Amino acid sequence: MYSQIESNKRNSIFLFVLFLIFIGVIVYIVNLLFFQGYMFIIVAAIIAIIFSLISYYSGDKIVLSMTKAKEANKKDHAYLINAVEGLAIAAGIPKPNVYVIPGQQINAFATGRNPKTSSVAVTEGCLQKLNRQELEGVLAHEMSHIKNYDIRVMMLASVLVGIIIFLTEIMLRSFLWGGLKGNDRQQGGGLQLVLIIIGVVLLILAPIIAQMIKFAISRKREYLADASGAMLTRYPKGLADALKKIKSDSSELRTASNATAHLFIANPFKKKQWLAGLFQTHPDVDLRIKKLESM
Repeated sequence: MYSQIESNKRNSIFLFVLFLIFIGVIVYIVNLLFFQGYMFIIVAAIIAIIFSLISYYSGDKIVLSMTKAKEANKKDHAYLINAVEGLAIAAGIPKPNVYVIPGQQINAFATGRNPKTSSVAVTEGCLQKLNRQELEGVLAHEMSHIKNYDIRVMMLASVLVGIIIFLTEIMLRSFLWGGLKGNDRQQGGGLQLVLIIIGVVLLILAPIIAQMIKFAISRKREYLADASGAMLTRYPKGLADALKKIKSDSSELRTASNATAHLFIANPFKKKQWLAGLFQTHPDVDLRIKKLESM
């Protein structure tokens, strides 16, 4: 368990450096092809820094606001709050803030930069459709994300993917509006045309590749959180039964979006989408259940 936590902390640093290099290469190549001097690089760097700071330090609040989550109160959600507190003690972490998301779909997520700033949110469907053992299994899964620092890894991944999408959108629009930089318009040539095509393709593919990396990370984290959560409750069947109900639940979650889907315990979008295998935010539910039942 401790090795996994340390691995996630190292992965956070590696992920951050990897994405910075990725962003730097994109900005440099596009600046070389389409812009004069280094002003674009400077402006892009400033925008990226501001965007990343806001997203990193306020990302959890933004996610909770997007899902319309409301803080749980002891009058209406006493058992939920007590269950989270008990699991936090068992996991050896500070008690997260507890939120309830409007909607009948069975789902939940954890967010935050670290255990001290973490939050757990569950849908109304979780509270109404799951029994106590199933609910505790779901909560233990989310507590494992917090304890293992998965929330930091996914927060960084989301922030950095957002930066890449934001910057490539600006660069593509700048290219469409302004075309090549002055000298290159006059010089032309076959090599220049090839470089332009490479640059445009890179801009189009960059956000797609970044999303695929984020989703791959998300899928791996879910398997680990399932196993860690089962160890925390010492009752894998609780989470397995909850996943069975999640799979058969046809309710929609209107507050879910593509930006937050990877955070949930299960994909909030029930319908299969085009290229679902490449852009699947979660591993197959049946496989997760099978692994839990074999523990």
